[in-house]
Amino acid sequence: MCHAGRVKERDVKPGDAEVDADYRDAVLPGQSWENRHFVRCDFTDADLRGLRTTNCTFAECDFTRADLGESSHTATALRRCVFDRAVLAGSTWCGCTWLGSIFVECRLRPINLVETDLTLVSLAGADLCQTNLAELRFREANLIDADLRGCDLRAADLTAARLLDTRLNGADLRGAKADADGLVHAVMRGATVDVDLAIAYAAAQGLKIDFSGADTGS
Repeated sequence: MCHAGRVKERDVKPGDAEVDADYRDAVLPGQSWENRHFVRCDFTDADLRGLRTTNCTFAECDFTRADLGESSHTATALRRCVFDRAVLAGSTWCGCTWLGSIFVECRLRPINLVETDLTLVSLAGADLCQTNLAELRFREANLIDADLRGCDLRAADLTAARLLDTRLNGADLRGAKADADGLVHAVMRGATVDVDLAIAYAAAQGLKIDFSGADTGS
């Protein structure tokens, strides 16, 4: 069943698919949503602090200035949603996807991301300093000018990510998948990398690597 226009709390039923619903300025802190589906819904300025979602989907929804602080989400999908100056500090995302969603000047720290897919996400200029991002997927993500200083990015997938001026100072990139041609545009001072990534990075910088004197163990 679809709802159009302004949605009141009493109108919401588990399992509803809501299309073009208006949640602007809604005050719904501490709600628990399961198997709910939202398409092009407007959550501008909504108070969703402490929201708990399980197996929900949000497609092309607008979360401008929404407050999702201290919220928790399990197996929930954000698809091409917009978060402009939204608050996500203290939120937890487990087994979720943020596919193609855009985050602009959002308050993100601290945030807990576990087994969450950030493919095609836009986090340009985002402040995620010191955040644990290990094993997350950032394929084709926009991380231009993002602050990832001191982040744990071990085994993260940064394939084809846009890394112009991305601050990776002191980050741990051991086991990460990344295009060396992209990493050369990032700020890498003090970052920890494994041998394979170091060699690829050096080659992308135009260095010629001579292995003739390497110890082969013979």
